[in-house]
Amino acid sequence: MRAAEQAVWDADPDVDLMARAAAHVARHAHELVESGPIVVVVGPGNNGGDGLFAAAELAAAHQVWLWLAAGRAHDAGLAAAFESGCREVDAIEAMEALAGAGLVIDAFTGLGSRPGLPDAVALFAEACVAVPVLSVDMPSGLATDSGVGHPSFTAATTVTFAAEKPCHVLQPAASRCGRVVVADIGVDVPDTSIRQLDDADLARWWPRPDAVSDKYSRGVVLLDTGSAHYPGAALLGISGALHAGAGMVRYAGPAAPEFVLGRFPSVVVGAGRCQAVVVGSGWGEADESRMAAAAAHGVPVVVDADALLALPDGPRDGWLLTPHAGELARLLGIDRDEVESDAIAATRVAAARTGATVLLKGAAQYVTEPDGRVTIATPGPAWSAQAGSGDVLAGICGALLAAGLPAWRAAALGASIQARTAEFHPGPYPPDALAEQMPMVIAGLDQA
Repeated sequence: MRAAEQAVWDADPDVDLMARAAAHVARHAHELVESGPIVVVVGPGNNGGDGLFAAAELAAAHQVWLWLAAGRAHDAGLAAAFESGCREVDAIEAMEALAGAGLVIDAFTGLGSRPGLPDAVALFAEACVAVPVLSVDMPSGLATDSGVGHPSFTAATTVTFAAEKPCHVLQPAASRCGRVVVADIGVDVPDTSIRQLDDADLARWWPRPDAVSDKYSRGVVLLDTGSAHYPGAALLGISGALHAGAGMVRYAGPAAPEFVLGRFPSVVVGAGRCQAVVVGSGWGEADESRMAAAAAHGVPVVVDADALLALPDGPRDGWLLTPHAGELARLLGIDRDEVESDAIAATRVAAARTGATVLLKGAAQYVTEPDGRVTIATPGPAWSAQAGSGDVLAGICGALLAAGLPAWRAAALGASIQARTAEFHPGPYPPDALAEQMPMVIAGLDQA
């Protein structure tokens, strides 16, 4: 963002980006406030300058109080605010003003600032529960490039500039941002390599059969899943693949044929021609021989659970790894806390190291390609956080890989359709029952 701003100044040294940003902040602030004074929490940098120039505009119609929370502020912005009639208050007065305030403008810190808040500002942020907050660029306290939920303001509206930043879309930080408005200030920002999948993407990219489709063109997926200890994993993965629309599902795991066919009579038992393989779910232990057999098919492989610790040498183009945070930590040889503190960084390391696409499962689900590009799956409700959901997801992803989708798209669509199904059918559905509802959600994509 800073490089993009510098390019604008290099082209036109007289352009005033701060004035443009302040005008957007003032307009959205005016829309939010109904009555009462506006309290502006002012930081020492350009973010504080945006807030001060916005305060100067707002003072024509509102009573505006300024808390210089860092003890210093942008000189020109402060002069403009005072000239317009804004009043400075101290920390105690700012806290007392919340009782009758109509709006708080959080202009304390911005891009590149260290996460967290000073104690006085953190206490003030916690006290803003009954007053709407408009944050400039991002809620102060968050880290720009992370979804980690540091102590921060919780905004009703965040006005950011040129493009969304990772904290606006990564959970749990995104939940602190409220409605995110991307304001155009004339700065072109290059692709940040992080995107959020939306319903339009889901509808546009989901594979659909046509008039000449057959079971092979729709995709044949082979599952080697389950074990004597975890036989149910085989059924869960098969259910995910079938209900995601696979043309054929083969099963080559250790579960007895009658166990599988008694539940899913359309499954073909035994190895054979396939376009994708799913391994690892319910294995109970890493098994290099089963992993080698999967790789020998020469097709994309979904690697889940215990198979993650049995990755073979050789190219993994088109492969998809589906760990949760604990499994990713074991794969990388780090603590789970390190994964959870910066999930994007952890998935990028894993994808670069393995040469495979990585789907990190959890409350927020990140799909990372070996080149570092990240897609965030559509979020879903917490009801789907159940044992067995990952087994179903592996089957869904396998079906989509078999249909010819690239690994990143198969992962993002698979995680998103499972989340959407849980959203449209809320409640304590077990994973297999939820998978049975998936065809109706898929059919409804055409009406989305």
